[in-house]
Amino acid sequence: MFDVYVNERNGLLIVERGCPVPEKERGSWRKKRSVRSVSDRIRADIRVVGFHRRNLATRPASIVKAGVTS
Repeated sequence: MFDVYVNERNGLLIVERGCPVPEKERGSWRKKRSVRSVSDRIRADIRVVGFHRRNLATRPASIVKAGVTS
């Protein structure tokens, strides 16, 4: 099992369940959920480094689905 944390800058942090947030990743993380399985890439990162961190993609404000008018 793994714990998933997010921060206000769309960061994603995944650690093994029960492990604290790594010292160098301290900040305002809030726990989002627990998950049972993760991808092989994330599992490898957690095995080597102890955590997996990335920024979530955000949708630019300029991309807005425009309505079609006739």
